[in-house]
Amino acid sequence: MKVIIYVFLGGGLGSVIRYLISLCFVNYTFPLATLFANILSCLLLALTLFFVQKWSLSDSVRLFFVIGFCGGLSTFSTFSYETLGLIKSGHINYAISNILFSISLCMLVVYFLTKKL
Repeated sequence: MKVIIYVFLGGGLGSVIRYLISLCFVNYTFPLATLFANILSCLLLALTLFFVQKWSLSDSVRLFFVIGFCGGLSTFSTFSYETLGLIKSGHINYAISNILFSISLCMLVVYFLTKKL
C-alpha cells in the first residue's frame, strides 16, 4: 500500500506541474507545453536514476519521482492527440517537427545524462 501512495503522490504533483506548464504556452500552434514537459520529465528521470544509484537512495524515492512524478509530468497521450490535431488542421510540417523534436530530444536528454552522470 505504501508503494501505491508514493506513486500516487508523485503522479499528482507531476500532473499539477504539467498543467501549470500548459498555462505558460497557451497561444502557440506548435505544442510547446507538451514538448517542454516531456523534455523536463526525461531530464528529471535521468537525474533521479543517477542520484538513486549514486547515493543508494530508497526504492520509495525512485517510485515517487520516476514512476509517479515523471509519469504524471510527461504524457504520450497528449503528444499523440496534439500531433493528430496538427495533421487534421493541415499543419503537417508542425506535426512532423513535433514527432522528430519530441522523440529525438527526449531520447538525447536521457542518453547523454545517463551516459555522463
